[in-house]
Amino acid sequence: MEGLRQWLSSLRRVLASRGRSADDIDDLMQEAFLRLQVYCREREVQNTEAFLVRTALNLAAEQGRKAHARQVVTDEAVIEALVDPAPPPDEFYLRQQRMQRMKAGLARLNPRPREVLLMHRLDGLSHAQIAEQLGISVSMVEKHIARAAFFLRDWMARSQE
Repeated sequence: MEGLRQWLSSLRRVLASRGRSADDIDDLMQEAFLRLQVYCREREVQNTEAFLVRTALNLAAEQGRKAHARQVVTDEAVIEALVDPAPPPDEFYLRQQRMQRMKAGLARLNPRPREVLLMHRLDGLSHAQIAEQLGISVSMVEKHIARAAFFLRDWMARSQE
C-alpha cells in the first residue's frame, strides 16, 4: 500500500509540474487507472508505474490540445462577431444608385411588359400562370418578358455611360 501512495504522489508531482490543477490531476489519474485496468484485461504490463505516468502525461497533452483547439475556435468566433457583414459604404452607395436606375427604367417600360415581368420576377409566377391570369398566350408572356429584359439591359447600360 505504501508503494501505491508513492506512485500516486509521484504522479501528482509530475502532473502538477505540467501546470495541471488539483481537479485536473484527479481526473487524469482516474482516467489513467481506468485505462490500465482495460489494458490489463488483454495484456500484461511490465512496469505499472511507467504505464500510469505515460498514460497520464498523454491524457494531459490531449487535454491541452483540446483546450487550445477550443480557444482557437473561440477566437475565430470573436473575430467573426467583430466583422460587419454589411457592404462597405461605397458599395452600398453604388447599389443604391443602380437600384434607382432600375426603378427609373421600370417606370419607362410599357405597362403590359412591366406587369408581366414583375409577376414573373417578384411574384414568382410561371409563364403559364401569368398567361392564365392575364388571358394571353404563353408565347405572348415570353415576348413581354423578353422585351422588358432587353429594354432594362439597354437602359442600365446607357445609364452607366
